[in-house]
Amino acid sequence: MSLPPCPVCNSEFVYPDQNHLICPECAHEWNPEEALMEEKVIVKDANGTLLEEGDKITVAKDLKVKGSSLVIKVGTKAIIKRIVDGKDHQLDCKVDGVGEMMVTAQFVKKA
Repeated sequence: MSLPPCPVCNSEFVYPDQNHLICPECAHEWNPEEALMEEKVIVKDANGTLLEEGDKITVAKDLKVKGSSLVIKVGTKAIIKRIVDGKDHQLDCKVDGVGEMMVTAQFVKKA
């Protein structure tokens, strides 16, 4: 029986314990059935850097806010609260001076 490697340290020395798998090297425990459901959305910034929740970003170009005369200027800082699999907006952010809003990943850079 072949078990998948550890998702944290990529160790191949994984053993089963009831319905969980355990890695003896890093002590990570996970349910392989839940791991299949939790596919992470991969989002990259304007430079191709991988973005994750909690990252600090800066706006790479002036962005007009839909339905408003507000413009988010280049260099405005934000924090990524959540990454979603959206067609045009992937980042749920808290933007300095503006508040909570969705931003497209290709218009930001990781700070």
